[in-house]
Amino acid sequence: MIRNAKYPGVALVLQGGGARAAYQVGVLKAVSEILGHPAENPFPIITGTSAGAINAAVLAQHADNFAEGVATLVRVWSQFTPDQVYRTDLSGVLKNSSKWLGAFLFGAISKNHKVSLFDNSPLFKLVQHHVDFKRITSHIESGFLHAISVTASGYTSGQNCTFFQGAPDVQGWRRSQRVGIRVSQFRPEHLVASAAIPFAFPAVKINREYFGDGSIRQMAPVSPALHLGATRVFVIGTAKLVKDTHERIHGDSYPSLAQIAGHAMASIFLDSLAVDIELLQRMNTTLKYMDDEKLKASGANLHHVDVCVACPNEPLENLAHKHVGDLPWPIRFLMRSIGAMRKGGATLSSYMLFDYRYCVALIDMGYRDIMARREEIQIFFDPNACPLPAQIQLPTFDPGRTVQMAADAK
Repeated sequence: MIRNAKYPGVALVLQGGGARAAYQVGVLKAVSEILGHPAENPFPIITGTSAGAINAAVLAQHADNFAEGVATLVRVWSQFTPDQVYRTDLSGVLKNSSKWLGAFLFGAISKNHKVSLFDNSPLFKLVQHHVDFKRITSHIESGFLHAISVTASGYTSGQNCTFFQGAPDVQGWRRSQRVGIRVSQFRPEHLVASAAIPFAFPAVKINREYFGDGSIRQMAPVSPALHLGATRVFVIGTAKLVKDTHERIHGDSYPSLAQIAGHAMASIFLDSLAVDIELLQRMNTTLKYMDDEKLKASGANLHHVDVCVACPNEPLENLAHKHVGDLPWPIRFLMRSIGAMRKGGATLSSYMLFDYRYCVALIDMGYRDIMARREEIQIFFDPNACPLPAQIQLPTFDPGRTVQMAADAK
């Protein structure tokens, strides 16, 4: 029995991005306000990746009271300090840095070095304190929640693994380098593994394999929601999808380690979402010219899916650069050593800045962006409303529109 029958098949997709996930909280705060702060959960299907996986779990825990779940997220992110996510004390930073040095010097003769830039052991305690996994299971059994998934990347298999809990009719799946795995109940390891940013945080072992951030090799971020039965998808990204085109300039100085790492993270966290949405749009355009009867006869499981995309309208690097000085001094010293305190390394800082001042600024940004689209959001959540016409033209598009997409549910 599905208790939230008012919003059948609506899925929430929360992308990764470390501290950038505070933007998602601002978007959800606005959605809750637009819908009248409902107790009824508007997202019977919730999927999350990286830091978005932790946000997803908190919402799933409060599937019986959506407004309370959003308020919990706002409260936690508005009070964030870096030491809730990774060790910031001098002894902790020195101990972790010594592991780096030891791995470089003795890596050839020693195995199983858990090397990472930060020690994220506090994150386990944070997850254990704020997420009641038994409550999530109870909400699925009672029908408040149809399914929830978190995605992590296996370092041995190379597969992008989506762990899910769901109603009995939800089936697992297997595609090229993508697999859906049912679990009886989530554990803190699933969330921390999904949020284990490469190089920054250590990999986490689940069963027989070590896993890292779910955004790695996640070529189809919307796909898990479709596999779980979504017919309408609300996607919250953590970066501006359409990049401003600037003239190419001469780079006289060699890029810092932070600049290179930030460039790599942008590829991991951001590019796949834009590509996936573009692919869905192309499929939708193709389906418009296909005969419905012939499509059904072919056995192809293709259908239209309403998709609403919420992403920042401006790059977050400048905002991060303004707040990077708020980090504790041992972390500032570490970040300065790799060039992350400079403007060119602000991209890396924007993922690691778990400080309440930066997070509150992101929450406010997400809230403003969605409140400016109030009418559009109301239409998206109204099951009786006709979808807004697609106004996106390839190869460039405006991610701030609700569009009708085509998707393969399998």
